[in-house]
Amino acid sequence: MASKAPRGGLTVVVTGASSGFGKGIAQKLAKEGANVVLAARRTALLENLAAECGPNALAVTTDISREEDMVRLYELAVAKFGKVDVWINNAGLGIVGSFTETPIADLVRLVEINMLGTMYGSHLALRHFKEQGRGTLINMSSFVSKVPMPFGAIYTATKAGITSLSRGLHQELKLEGWNNIHVCVVHPWVTDTPWTLHCGNYSGRELRFWPVDKPGTVINVVTELIDQPQESIDIGFKVQGSLISSKVLPSFVGKMTGASLALMLRAAPETPATSGSLHKPKPEGTEVTGDLRLKPSDPDN
Repeated sequence: MASKAPRGGLTVVVTGASSGFGKGIAQKLAKEGANVVLAARRTALLENLAAECGPNALAVTTDISREEDMVRLYELAVAKFGKVDVWINNAGLGIVGSFTETPIADLVRLVEINMLGTMYGSHLALRHFKEQGRGTLINMSSFVSKVPMPFGAIYTATKAGITSLSRGLHQELKLEGWNNIHVCVVHPWVTDTPWTLHCGNYSGRELRFWPVDKPGTVINVVTELIDQPQESIDIGFKVQGSLISSKVLPSFVGKMTGASLALMLRAAPETPATSGSLHKPKPEGTEVTGDLRLKPSDPDN
């Protein structure tokens, strides 16, 4: 990429780069001239994306739940580009279904991926940022970190953990006087990415959600945080409305969230139980956008 590009010389690590938000973020930043370090488990997809992004892209096969993989990711990024300016902990998975009907091994695995993966990345990034005196850490959470989600209690718990971790780190760094190091946490609405294809699903039904946001909205917000960091950002009026409602009428909103999800599941076709990509990545679901907007999810349609 040309050195006069708007992000020329900026080095960004993006986890979960083989599809969804991560892929879209990497593509956008590469077009703007940034060095992008692409991390995910699907090697072939990462290598194809790196070739698309150009010579200033590095693909590193990474299981974020393994500390040694994350250390290798960090070391290869620094060896290639000399520094890391922005670290985006984007990778994550989910499980939908009855808590007691979901295998405990899958629930533990979800915590390892979502919570431990974010912790490993945050620790590596912030140690590096303190060495160089600057940097931005961006952690991907969800609106469900603040609004209860029945049939997804462990997913909700991991996202709440990511939000609390991020906000605690933000305050810690300010108290330590690191004014040029930023920690941001992002709370999107349900978005049309391949997320549902990779979810563990023990609901007995296909995962169909409505209404859903377009991934481009979230991608733009995340990349804008590089220039204008914020401690916490809620993306879109649906998230903001849900959060306001949950503060005013928490019990009612909790019941409505559960009732809405139950209605969507009942309206969807039956499907066998699956652990999704929790233990082994699935080959499908390779694009930024998923197929949620193509499915007849709303029973009134």
